[in-house]
Amino acid sequence: MSLPHRHSIPLAELRRMIDQHIGTSRWFTIDQTLIDDFARITQDEQFIHVDPVRAAEAPFGSTIAHGFLTMSYLAPMAYDAVPLADGTVMGVNYGFDKVRFLTPVPAGARIRGHFTLDALEEEPGQVTSHHSVTVEIEDADHPALVAKWISRGYFTPDT
Repeated sequence: MSLPHRHSIPLAELRRMIDQHIGTSRWFTIDQTLIDDFARITQDEQFIHVDPVRAAEAPFGSTIAHGFLTMSYLAPMAYDAVPLADGTVMGVNYGFDKVRFLTPVPAGARIRGHFTLDALEEEPGQVTSHHSVTVEIEDADHPALVAKWISRGYFTPDT
C-alpha cells in the first residue's frame, strides 16, 4: 500500500538521489479567486491580496498571493515531483529549517516547484527526508520562495 497521488521507488534508489534534483511539479495557477478564498479562510484580508484597485497603486502593481498560500502549494507540488520510498503508508510535515519569500506572486501567475533531495535519515519504520525547494514563477527572473523542507515517511511494519 502507498499514499495516493505519489509514485514510489525502492529506498536504495532514493538513497542514490541524494544531492540531486529529483523532480519538478506541474504548473499551478494562483488566481484572484484562490487568493480571496485563502484570505477569507486565514482572516488575512489585507488590501494587497484582495483589492485589485488599491493594490494597483501599491508597490507591487497588482494583488499578490499570500506567502503562506504559495508555501501551502508545496504539498501538491511534492505529490507531483517527489518519490516516496516503497512501503510508505503515511507522510507528515516535519518542519522547515528555512523559508524565504523572495518575489511576490501576482494574481493570475503560474508557479511550480523544483525539488532537490539533500539528505535522508533512516530509522526503523521511518525515513526523514530533507529537501531544498525552489518555487518558480512563470516568466519571472527570481523565484517566489526557497525553502529547506523536512518530511517524514512511515513504513508498513514489515518494511
